[in-house]
Amino acid sequence: MSLPGNVNFFFRWRNKQKMSFNVRLMFRRLMVCSPVPGVSSATPTEEMNGAGNLMDFLDEPFPDVGTYEDFHTIDWLREKSRDTDRHRKITSKSKESIWELIKSLLDAWSGWVVMLLIGLLSGTLAGVIDLAVDWMTDLKEGVCLSAFWYSHEQCCWTSNETTFDDRDKCPQWQKWAELMTGHTEGAGVYVLNYFLYILWALLFSFLAVSLVRVFAPYACGSGIPEIKTILSGFIIRGYLGKWTLLIKTVTLVLAVSSGLSLGKEGPLVHVACCCGNLFCSLFSKYSKNEGKRREVLSAAAAAGVSVAFGAPIGGVLFSLEEVSYYFPLKTLWRSFFAALVAAFTLRSINPFGNSRLVLFYVEYHTPWYMAELVPFILLGVFGGLWGTLFIRANIAWCRRRKTTQLGKYPVLEVIAVTGITAVLAYPNPYTRRSTSELISELFNDCGSLESSQLCDYINNPNMSRPVDDIPDRPAGPGVYNALWQLALALIFKIVITIFTFGMKIPSGLFIPSMAVGAIAGRIVGIAVEQMAYHHHDWIIFKNWCRPGADCVTPGLYAMVGAAACLGGVTRMTVSLVVIMFELTGGLEYIVPLMAAAVTSKWVADAFGKEGIYESHIQLNGYPYLDVRDEFTHRTLATDVMRPRRNDPPLAVLTQDTTTVEDVETLIKDTDYNGFPVVVSRESERLIGFVQRRDLTLAIKNARQKQDGVVSSSVVYFTEDAPQLPASNPQPLKLRRILNLSPFTVTDHTPMETVVDIFRKLGLRQCLVTRSGRLLGIITKKDVLRHMAQMMNQDPESIMFN
Repeated sequence: MSLPGNVNFFFRWRNKQKMSFNVRLMFRRLMVCSPVPGVSSATPTEEMNGAGNLMDFLDEPFPDVGTYEDFHTIDWLREKSRDTDRHRKITSKSKESIWELIKSLLDAWSGWVVMLLIGLLSGTLAGVIDLAVDWMTDLKEGVCLSAFWYSHEQCCWTSNETTFDDRDKCPQWQKWAELMTGHTEGAGVYVLNYFLYILWALLFSFLAVSLVRVFAPYACGSGIPEIKTILSGFIIRGYLGKWTLLIKTVTLVLAVSSGLSLGKEGPLVHVACCCGNLFCSLFSKYSKNEGKRREVLSAAAAAGVSVAFGAPIGGVLFSLEEVSYYFPLKTLWRSFFAALVAAFTLRSINPFGNSRLVLFYVEYHTPWYMAELVPFILLGVFGGLWGTLFIRANIAWCRRRKTTQLGKYPVLEVIAVTGITAVLAYPNPYTRRSTSELISELFNDCGSLESSQLCDYINNPNMSRPVDDIPDRPAGPGVYNALWQLALALIFKIVITIFTFGMKIPSGLFIPSMAVGAIAGRIVGIAVEQMAYHHHDWIIFKNWCRPGADCVTPGLYAMVGAAACLGGVTRMTVSLVVIMFELTGGLEYIVPLMAAAVTSKWVADAFGKEGIYESHIQLNGYPYLDVRDEFTHRTLATDVMRPRRNDPPLAVLTQDTTTVEDVETLIKDTDYNGFPVVVSRESERLIGFVQRRDLTLAIKNARQKQDGVVSSSVVYFTEDAPQLPASNPQPLKLRRILNLSPFTVTDHTPMETVVDIFRKLGLRQCLVTRSGRLLGIITKKDVLRHMAQMMNQDPESIMFN
């Protein structure tokens, strides 16, 4: 394998200061139009070889050279090299004057300033979204008469007539039927509230899908599959734009408030990355370098998870484990800072009024016991099976949406799913409320002051214990009633989430997955609790659960089940455990969470290695080369490279015989992203590689600004001036856009090595040679298609370069 030397880039400045392009052009015109009497405007040698008119056109950079087209992959090596040279230039200039030193310090601190701005804006937006969702969710059921902008809870906080037993009821809050008819009970009141609930849900979802379709089509979905692809080096123009940020923020509130089985946590990562992209445009250090921009976006993703779960450390680990492709050490520090600022900003807003960052923060006071690892592991198995079922069913439905007429009517699909969800959700109190409130109740540990059905236990009148140490008690009728409702809610959530995720509205998957696991976990927890109470003499309970002791915490089972299901769907492990640990604030529950997370991943991996986000990346055909995929097939570079047998010869440019017309024809007739440059077509000795976009822009600008460049002008990629008669057309020298050190491999390089090179260096393409002679080219798209073919998948599903 031929290793590359130094990596060239398009804007390398020369060591000596050069005269500007306009001055040189003016000087040449002056010498031609007004020659000094008796003196020729060109020396005899220049008349012979045309050197007087030959120049390196890219002595001065012009706009857009070095940039990338939409739906193409960046060259990580070139971006790294450009940033290194930029930093070297700033460092050398900082020794020249105090002003240059100040500029270098500002450049060094610009990264921290961007992190501060990202944290402030993402935290503020998350707080606003939380407040708006809380109000609009309650708006479906009623309104606060004293202040219509108050949610149900806020309205009753301000009331002096609220009692502790009926803390959810107050005169200032009225349901719509009560407001319209004056009655609070009866079948007519129920039907009217039912109808208005459905009407509000349909209105919210219709507004959400309409805004997305008209103003920002990229604002739909979770956003995490596309964020992963963008962070791997793919260009999707507009996906992180200002309109996407605005519309995603507004429609996320509408979508969550409609009652659909979706969450806001995944889309908050997209919102935070939009904030990062917005602030990148303020600093040329990031706006002109796609590699540096992706470092900022990795930190922004950490800030998004930080405000979504109130878990700054979990956000950093999520960015590292789940979404980032390139994560250097300084990005780790900056991610931590951005997550910290975002969490602090959200805490300052205090959207839930409980001095916590999330609605379902809980604290448990009972330790877990070794025997409980068995039900914890069983919940992990359930989470893995649920993850596999959901991924396969959801991908099948999304593929059907893409390949049938269903995909042409996104508004009707959203309206239909919303209507079905609202009709089925309203009769069940556990599906009628928002999913975050449901998870909060399921996580909750039943104390003596709780009024939930899940806490309807039969109390011993002689019991005198602290509030936090209530012993296990027999379940009352409310608990059994709640179990049936939770079982129906579990089936409902499992089915409806499959059809909801992937619609053309903002839709996160974290909260619905956690809800499924929390429901299953709470059911198992209550079952274990009642078994321990009624059969405390069994051998499995005898050693750790004495009569009258507080042995089992059903809320802990709900939390473990939530972690298991979320892990089964996303394949998260370390970051998942840390996020759940930060939610509870207890170190002693890490082992149950780890056991459930690892078990769910093992079970889900037994049926397929891809999580939901990787599956959607494959479905959309994005060129994402996952670092976790293993390539074990024994193929060689010559088996994958193009051209293949019976294919047309490789499109190449020669270093000194190709004309401008030849180049323009080649660009017009092909759609390749770049072209190898060789000494001649006979020798095929490799000189370098030139990008299609840079070649197009260079010729376009040369025709506009350089005299004498015509279609018959010869394009030169050589260093020295050629010897041409003065009557020949002005040549065009484009050596400056030529990459003189393209990455090359030999034709007998194992594809396992080639795949590893593409992963670790982030290449767009590599050239295949034998003894310095060019044989073919391998692009990232070729690698992905070959891997798909080796796994008996459709190679044509990879649609982008």
